Amino acid sequence: MVLVRILLLSLFHMSLAGSQPTQRSQQASSPPHPAGEQSTLGTGNLSFPWSRLRLPRYIIPLHYHLLLHPNLTSLSFTGSVQIQIDVQNNTNWVVLHSKGLQISKATIVDQNLAHLSDQVLPVLHNPSHDQIGIFSPRVLSSGQKYFLYIEFGAELADGFYGFYRSNYRTSTGETRTLASTHFEPTSARMAFPCFDEPSFKANFSVRIRRSPEYISLSNMPVKTVEINDGLLEDQFDASVKMSTYLVAFVICDFKSVTATTSSGVQVSIYAAPEKWLQTSYALEVAVKMLDFYEEYFNIRYPLPKQDLIAIPDFQSGAMENWGLTTYRETSLLFDPLTSSISDKLWVTMVIGHELAHQWFGNLVTMEWWNDIWLNEGFARYMEYISVEATYPDLKVEEYLLHTCFSAVGHDSLNSSRPISSPAENPTQIKQMFDTVSYDKGACVLHMLRHFLTDDVFQRGIVRYLRKYSYRNAHNQDLWDSLANYLFAGEHLDLTAMMNTWTLQKGIPLVTVTRKGPRLLLRQDRFLRTVLPSDTLWSTLFLWHIPLTFKTDASNTIHRHLMTTHTDSIHIGEEVSWVKVNTDMTGYYVVHYENGGWDEMAKLLRENHTALSYKDRTHLIHNVFQLVTAGHLPLNKGLDLIGYLQSETHNVPLLEGLGYLEAFYRMIEKRNEFDMLFLCVQMYILRFFRAVIDQQTWSDKGSVSERRLRSEVLSLACHLNDPPCLEKAHQSFKDWLQSNGTLNLPTDVAKTVFAVGAQDDHGWASLLHTYNISLSAAQKSKILFALTCSRDTNKLHRLLELGLEGKVIRSQDLSTLILMVARNPRGHHLAWNFVKKNWDTLVQKFQLGSFCIRNIIIGTTGQFSSPEELTEVQLFFESIKEQASQLRATQVALDNVQKNVRWFERNLENLRNWLNKQMK
Repeated sequence: MVLVRILLLSLFHMSLAGSQPTQRSQQASSPPHPAGEQSTLGTGNLSFPWSRLRLPRYIIPLHYHLLLHPNLTSLSFTGSVQIQIDVQNNTNWVVLHSKGLQISKATIVDQNLAHLSDQVLPVLHNPSHDQIGIFSPRVLSSGQKYFLYIEFGAELADGFYGFYRSNYRTSTGETRTLASTHFEPTSARMAFPCFDEPSFKANFSVRIRRSPEYISLSNMPVKTVEINDGLLEDQFDASVKMSTYLVAFVICDFKSVTATTSSGVQVSIYAAPEKWLQTSYALEVAVKMLDFYEEYFNIRYPLPKQDLIAIPDFQSGAMENWGLTTYRETSLLFDPLTSSISDKLWVTMVIGHELAHQWFGNLVTMEWWNDIWLNEGFARYMEYISVEATYPDLKVEEYLLHTCFSAVGHDSLNSSRPISSPAENPTQIKQMFDTVSYDKGACVLHMLRHFLTDDVFQRGIVRYLRKYSYRNAHNQDLWDSLANYLFAGEHLDLTAMMNTWTLQKGIPLVTVTRKGPRLLLRQDRFLRTVLPSDTLWSTLFLWHIPLTFKTDASNTIHRHLMTTHTDSIHIGEEVSWVKVNTDMTGYYVVHYENGGWDEMAKLLRENHTALSYKDRTHLIHNVFQLVTAGHLPLNKGLDLIGYLQSETHNVPLLEGLGYLEAFYRMIEKRNEFDMLFLCVQMYILRFFRAVIDQQTWSDKGSVSERRLRSEVLSLACHLNDPPCLEKAHQSFKDWLQSNGTLNLPTDVAKTVFAVGAQDDHGWASLLHTYNISLSAAQKSKILFALTCSRDTNKLHRLLELGLEGKVIRSQDLSTLILMVARNPRGHHLAWNFVKKNWDTLVQKFQLGSFCIRNIIIGTTGQFSSPEELTEVQLFFESIKEQASQLRATQVALDNVQKNVRWFERNLENLRNWLNKQMK
């Protein structure tokens, strides 16, 4: 699954994390039995037989025969499921998952189809665990197979989970309805009774009844038969063995485009009929990606088809259901007239991510959700490998650094968690889909790949995929598959090494000191907020760190495995500089002690091309992380980026600019610093004047140049740069006068719209265009622009429209809240909106979802005063029962505390430094 990525230019490249689960799983190998905690939820004198969250292991599902009949007029569905089960211990009970389903009938028959009872079987419910228990008067015998048959019905869900309703509006104003599914992690149980845990893999035969004006899609190819009353029944082939969360079905009236891969897989892209022309790029990408992955993994894609469909209402970015991947429209549709180069890269990477999952996650699945990183970390990393191989012009490698910077931002807070963490209930499980699983997972894999070499890494993961195909795996299984590796002539204990990265939280800080011919090394945990309770934090953590470094003596990349708290390396007397963590292939922060940062600043000033652009970007990132943590004064970081006036590569340029912009946006939100606010504004415009003036208002140039253009012009106009504002005003005026016939250059459209939204007429015109646009890419640019208004009444209206969910869809509400919070005029408005509507937001998005996490962390992420910290603490106290289940509340508090300390440490330093620069 891809989460929606939201650009938050907060002070220290803030990113998002989930909550620390509290219970370890309790596995059962014996039949359920009455327990002291059991609920009497039952029929007659029966009581619910099972008290644990996890299902018992003594019944294994083998094959589901599922029939569904959705009614898109009444917005409800009925269905039946026949599950072939393998009983492994004598029992009278079958316990499985069901949530919100009305069960009308349950029976069990043996392999000869003989009923075990002449009556309908009693069904007991335990809603707190989403479980039902079905009682058989006759014992189900160990070693025997049976068929469990259940009839059920429910409303189509209102939201984004389970079997839910969606709709879209045509250009003529007609509303059309569809039904779609999203089951990961624990919502298949909302669509049909099932054993809804990833280790219960089974085959699925799906049938869907529908009226002729619709089509239906599921994981497998289909044949259609006519039945009575003018209905059609789509009968899908039996699936391969897979987990319940990967089952999918959609009933809609969409159109498609189709092509075939070189190995004969049929690939189709589905979208609402009027958006059909926006599907061609996704088709090209999907075919290329499937061809690439079949070669890279050396394993054929196991299904005959792969459908990709753009769903109008979709909470996350996309979902990897096997053979039927579902997407938010912005993640799949590409309109050359309104989609920017960043939109194109996003679509390419999301498709790369979901198709990687067809192997990592679908073919081989983690045993339990504590290791969801085995799915998501790999898919996030494979985005980069696949796009670099298939679309080299997109320069995707320039973005991997930022994935790792995002992970560092999270992992350097005390509220982080280990990559592999316990998670039991659905709220805890949802929170595992966070920056740690995705971004840190990808960066740890990147480090491992560079340490083992590309060839060893690739052969190891192929071995892993082959060995565990159609099965479930643990961390250890991956390490065992990669293990045959020699380092410095000795066999490497890969398990011991990788456990230090996956079983403990945090990121190491490697402190480097030159002493004659030797490099002295020390490792500690890197924390940007050290709490009083963490007095021993530096000695409690130890990593096995695959260090790399370069010196001016040669082009060789030197390698060293650091497994102790202190270490040293011989580098020779003649070396004048050492850069540790070459190209940031390692996941650790580096601090150069005893004047080391002055040496780095001098090297960048005098000969910055001696280092790669990745190394230069890494130095900029590290120095400001160290400033935040209190290891360096702010002026050291500002001096280091002084060289940027000579920088010609866009990645380090944007990294340095990003920090200056983050400082500006933080100060901008603190009204008492008017002069400082103006000084930072003037400094940025003066320092980057040449870069700003070089930009053209067009879509010309390389991907990197176009990305730089978008960022630089957006910031220049936000800083009230007169030439930028003048050009944007004129472009907006021309666009308005053209009555929609003029297409703005896609890379600057967002900036032009944001400037145009500042007056009443422009804002109203943009809202009208937003309402009628058929381009999701254009709508997202306009929504951003509308949130840039300085009129708080307009910002409040947007939030109310988002809450209502008609003009602005509910799927976009969390993003909308964050964009309003980014506006200095909307900063507290967004926070107050969240507090006022908290219960409604939780109901819409579910407590553990990444949307709730984004809302909590995003609205508080730039608070920086003690008063704001107290306000946040008081609100979390008022929702204590919910807040205690969320790691995001602690992340938010860590971030605010970090910001408060940053101002205490650095404000005067910044003021003095700017005064010197502006003389």
